[in-house]
Amino acid sequence: MEKKYSIGQLTLHAFFIIASLTYILPFILLISISISSEAAINQFGYTLFPKVIDFRAYKEIFNNPAQIIDSYKVTVIFSLLTTALSVFVMTLTAYPLSRPNCKFKGILTFYIFFTMLFGGGLVPSYIINTRYLHLDNTIWIYVLPALVNAWHIIIIRTFFQGLPEGLVEAAKIDGASELRTYFQIIMPLSTPVISTIAFFVIVSKWNDWNTALVYIRTPKLYSLQYMLQKILRESEFVNKIAQESSSSMFQDYQIPTESMRYAMAILAAGPMLIVFPFFQKHFTKGLTIGAIKG
Repeated sequence: MEKKYSIGQLTLHAFFIIASLTYILPFILLISISISSEAAINQFGYTLFPKVIDFRAYKEIFNNPAQIIDSYKVTVIFSLLTTALSVFVMTLTAYPLSRPNCKFKGILTFYIFFTMLFGGGLVPSYIINTRYLHLDNTIWIYVLPALVNAWHIIIIRTFFQGLPEGLVEAAKIDGASELRTYFQIIMPLSTPVISTIAFFVIVSKWNDWNTALVYIRTPKLYSLQYMLQKILRESEFVNKIAQESSSSMFQDYQIPTESMRYAMAILAAGPMLIVFPFFQKHFTKGLTIGAIKG
């Protein structure tokens, strides 16, 4: 027996198909441009499928593979390290703020919230990180200043407040300490919000290029995003010199900067596209449950 669909169901299916295409087609276009020749891009513009396939953009990026591999290693290390430490520190901060018997929790919550409204700025941060903490030109400059986010603490605290109070009281009756309650009861029940915050942190750190620009001087400590941006700037400079040069040797050498931009986007976003499915099933639940209470 054939299943009949109403007009409303067909309309809803069509809407979601179109909505899905708005996410899928740009990614296909991104891949297409990254493997298109520069001449084809200039002649035909952006096309969903490449007119002339050319991998020169990737060859130019991996012209020095050691520096790309080093930047990948550095970015993976500080992204994972920051995520693990950040989740631990913020959940440990949010737990006492979620407890009804915590003294001064209102004042402490306001103090944390206040940091969302006002910041010291780049110059004071630079002075503290370099002159007093001596974090510049080390991998710790990527990690330590980014451990705590006030908004993330508030989300975690709100999630903790939504957990059954009876579980904590039962643990206290059995003689469990606050730390044991935190590790053995609160944390296992908080997988949705922990996964959500962890995803926020790892994406933020993976896309971090400004830290390397301000604090890092050693090429081996460059982040992936900064290294890709540096390669693109150097390529654009070479093209500018080639265009202004009267020598035919330089004029014939043009780096495909347009396709390089999209190839860099693929290289930068690819790992996060692989990571996201592991967080997806917890992502929506972590946000919605954490937003029930204010």
